[in-house]
Amino acid sequence: MLESAGAELWELALASGGIDVDDVRVVDDGSHADACRLLVDLGLFTVDASGRQFVAVDPASVQSRVVAPLGQRGAQLLTESSQWATTFATLAQTWRRAPQPAAGPYTEVRGKAAINAFIASLVSDLETEMLTAQPQTGRSAPSLEAATERDLAALERGVKIRTLYQHAARRSTFTHAYVAAVTERGGEIRTLDEFFNRLIVVDRRVAVIPSAAGTDAALVIREHSLVAYLVDVFERHWERGRPFTSKDKDVMKSIAAEQRAMTIRMLVEGHSDPVSAKRLGVSPRTYAGYIADLKEEYQVQSRFQLGHEMGRLGVSGTDDDADPPAD
Repeated sequence: MLESAGAELWELALASGGIDVDDVRVVDDGSHADACRLLVDLGLFTVDASGRQFVAVDPASVQSRVVAPLGQRGAQLLTESSQWATTFATLAQTWRRAPQPAAGPYTEVRGKAAINAFIASLVSDLETEMLTAQPQTGRSAPSLEAATERDLAALERGVKIRTLYQHAARRSTFTHAYVAAVTERGGEIRTLDEFFNRLIVVDRRVAVIPSAAGTDAALVIREHSLVAYLVDVFERHWERGRPFTSKDKDVMKSIAAEQRAMTIRMLVEGHSDPVSAKRLGVSPRTYAGYIADLKEEYQVQSRFQLGHEMGRLGVSGTDDDADPPAD
């Protein structure tokens, strides 16, 4: 109101030398009655000595009286909000470290925003180690930027971070940027051919996995034995992983062979293209390209012919029989 009707009325009083107190615009129920009362309350209007007119007052003489208390209140609110944040952070830390919290060893978190906030709070309290498995290449640039900032802060505190991706993640420019940043600070990244699900383990005491409720839900596990089991699963996969930053020709050749073998297994097992692409962590178009390469290798024109030829040769996608056919 001050910026619109109030400013208009104040400027009018300033230009005309004043406005009569019984002016139809400012009397009760007048078009500018509320604006006039606001100006009086703020001190921008005062009644002259005759008591007959409202006259404008210099805003500079009023500003400090109005603005200073707001600034003081704002400072108080900032201090108070900081105290609340500290208190809640302490309580949350105690909650996460409790061996059997009141809610039990399992908690479901729903909604991507809530999940991201929970994970951010977990990482902020990291003490020694974080293990993560990130299947597929679908992490967006914003999510990787947030992860980079979060993980670098943890690495600066001396935390050890190990992450598993699928081989297909090597095609992502955004993932390469993330890997370069975290490995420079001591993080370790490896890739695997096979499909696995998302997993985060913090200090070997809390694990976060997808919930059966859907993609927008996560299950938080604090049960010691189950967390230890998930860590063991991660370690077994980690041993088979290939260092993301390695450019060794033998490593790159092995990765290509593993992706090829995985494609053959998907084909032999009869999975659909969308399912196979997801298992490999690639787009359906990329998976179709893998199939096209196999057709060329086995010198066939159709998938039926490809399957028949592989069956004839006893190819199943295992390490022993997944080599390209001899010329």
